[in-house]
Amino acid sequence: MKASIRLKFSLGIVFLFIIIALLSFFSAYFVNKLSNKTAAILKENHLSVIYARDMSENLTNINMEITRGLLSDQMPDTMLIKKEISFFEKSLTLEKNDITEPGEDKLVAAIDANFKEYRKSVLQFTGQQKPLITIQILQKEFIDLYEQQMLLSQMNSKAIEAKTEDARLTANNALKEMSILATLCFIITLTFTYSFASYFNTRFFQLYNGIKEIVASNFGQRLHFNGTDEFHEISLVFNKMAENLSKSNKDNDLTVEKELIIYKRGSEIQDIKEMLNRLKSLEEQASELISRLENTKNE
Repeated sequence: MKASIRLKFSLGIVFLFIIIALLSFFSAYFVNKLSNKTAAILKENHLSVIYARDMSENLTNINMEITRGLLSDQMPDTMLIKKEISFFEKSLTLEKNDITEPGEDKLVAAIDANFKEYRKSVLQFTGQQKPLITIQILQKEFIDLYEQQMLLSQMNSKAIEAKTEDARLTANNALKEMSILATLCFIITLTFTYSFASYFNTRFFQLYNGIKEIVASNFGQRLHFNGTDEFHEISLVFNKMAENLSKSNKDNDLTVEKELIIYKRGSEIQDIKEMLNRLKSLEEQASELISRLENTKNE
């Protein structure tokens, strides 16, 4: 198969494009991997910490309202307590849909069960003039629920720390792998570019020198390009041209030499003719002189 210069240029560009695409692919892969880990931390554990914090605030607000009512000898604000209970239930529902860590489902189930008991006790306490539920029972249920919220928050906080460390290790490994890959691609690309440029520079330089030699009438100059591309065809045409010019130059030299010989011979013949004409002229002059002498003698 004939490998043309255009094909080699095209293959070179495709090769460089593959190197760039390879680097882009692995960069996107590592960035996406790190992004997924970071998103998991934000979506899973961070939200659970927020839910646990919100539920703890709701419990604290309910307990403070009951305590305020007892200290001021007034009925607690039931509207406020029901509002906080509603907020707590909303956060608890969101947390049930965000179970990610081992044992978190059991802890959330225990919180759900204990809160139902606590809610029942609170509503009984606030709905009666002389509540059957004592403040000691409410405080104990509050403390149990609050501790469970703290456990939920700590569980997800530790998970955040562990996943953050894992993301950091992933980022470091990605940086090392990308550095190695980028170095290899750089070396390969540099080697390819140097070889590719040297291939064409060497041939263009040889072709340039060959043309200079031909212009200087050095018709013995020849080009030798290996391969099957256009440079090889150019070398064949160049060598054929140099051979024809050399042959033509030799033929011209022979023609000139022959013309010189013919010219020299023509000059010699012309000289002989002139000499004969001079001799003839001298003969005529001698004959005329003799005739005059004879005429003088007869007189």
